[in-house]
Amino acid sequence: MDLRLISKLLGIISALIGATMVFSIPWAIPALGKRDGVPGLDKVEWHDLTAMLISMLICFLLGLLLIWLGRNNGGQLFRKEAMAVVGLSWVLATFLGALPFWISATQRDEGTPMSLVDCLFESQSGFSTTGATVISELEDPHLVSHCILFWRSSTHFLGGLGIVVLFVAILGQGSAGKALMRTEMPGPSKEGTQTRMQHTAWVFAGIYCGLTLLLTLILCGLDMTLFDALCHSFGTMATGGFSTYNKSIAQFGSGLIEYTIICFMLLAGTNFALLYAVLRRRPGKLLADIEWRTYMTVILVVGALVVILGLVHNDFDSLPHESFSSRLAHAVRFGLFQVVSIVTTTGYVTRDFDGWNSFARGILLLLMFVGGCAGSTGGGMKVIRHILFLKIVRLETEHAFHPSVVRPLKLGGRAVDDPDLRHNILVYCGLVSVIFVSSWIVVVAIEPDTTWGTTPQHKLIDTASAVAATLNNIGPGLGTVGATQNYGHFSAPTKMLFTLLMMAGRVELFVILVLFSPRFWRNH
Repeated sequence: MDLRLISKLLGIISALIGATMVFSIPWAIPALGKRDGVPGLDKVEWHDLTAMLISMLICFLLGLLLIWLGRNNGGQLFRKEAMAVVGLSWVLATFLGALPFWISATQRDEGTPMSLVDCLFESQSGFSTTGATVISELEDPHLVSHCILFWRSSTHFLGGLGIVVLFVAILGQGSAGKALMRTEMPGPSKEGTQTRMQHTAWVFAGIYCGLTLLLTLILCGLDMTLFDALCHSFGTMATGGFSTYNKSIAQFGSGLIEYTIICFMLLAGTNFALLYAVLRRRPGKLLADIEWRTYMTVILVVGALVVILGLVHNDFDSLPHESFSSRLAHAVRFGLFQVVSIVTTTGYVTRDFDGWNSFARGILLLLMFVGGCAGSTGGGMKVIRHILFLKIVRLETEHAFHPSVVRPLKLGGRAVDDPDLRHNILVYCGLVSVIFVSSWIVVVAIEPDTTWGTTPQHKLIDTASAVAATLNNIGPGLGTVGATQNYGHFSAPTKMLFTLLMMAGRVELFVILVLFSPRFWRNH
């Protein structure tokens, strides 16, 4: 294990994180930090601007120290070093991203400054594009300043692109970039990452930034302020979900904004390699992809069920005198938005889905384990894993009564070449199940019943949804962490567990788990 090389690369990443903080500083100026319906301050947010500058200085100084400690390194980045860099970079980003919240003494709610645990939770929620928050009042600039809010959304932008992907795109790192990208990119499909890694990183970064810019322009055209448009574009394309309003997207009350965000959430949950193929005028590759077709089918089928049953149970606040066509339009608008938001792991809300019928709430809970496509910014287990898992189960079922028959695992009509894929899929799905169940039991055990006040009977389902929402990078869950709630009321140990779950879910478990193995750090 070349610890000097790891130190050098972490030092560069620390400096890059510090450099990105500069973009939050201008929003401390009252003329820039405008939000619809929120009274702004009439003076520069000097206190929070100073906190951002101090945070930047700490990032740069730590970066220089780590680079200095990494001098005279071996220069060769092998798989273990790559995993260590990726895993430790997410730990490092969590602490560095928490600095602006901590130094500025940002308030969770009036009279309650964020604790260190709160700051770490909020930082990791941003970088992992989870969108869970401990802040209950976002609209008072005296409690949460505009430059801090912008930094909060900026962590989505960085996390959605992938800190290491950004690192490889800018600096290349040769063969080291290949190892880093293999470890960083989510999902079992690694299309486009075997050669020309810096080119691949630039392509992904270009598509990501281009779509973010396009969405920002469209939202500005739909009467959002520039501040709101940028923050919500970051949250949409990163499939994160941080908003600048307590009511999330419901604040705007605009069907055009909601349908626009639906379209871009769908794009964000699509494999960027397929989007690149479309840009190169090969749309057939997108349409022929079994994962993308399954992804869209799940959204349409589940969306239709949520809409139909929502109409039956009157979940969408329709008025009795409204025509059926009007009620249907409302149901499609709100039902489809929430289904797309959960499948893509974005977590934006337009209605309190915790008040919907039991089927809708149950199906949304299950959708948290689906996720977007491999190679997208979406979290969760990824659609491709579910496809492969079902195919493996079918093959194993046939093998039970025809043990002499050997059939290859096929995807899209072609045999899968990777001999380890079947094993990897089963291990990953099993590991997700074990982590979910064990974390759920731990939270039930350590979180006091007083967290639920007069409704402790909701503890089991609420904690299950909270674990699912953090492990799969969703954000909102059910009950006490529902669409109109937050995570601020949980105890510090529970918040730290959720922080770890968000991090592990973002890098798909193993990159974080290996950091806790003593054998991983040995030189043999």
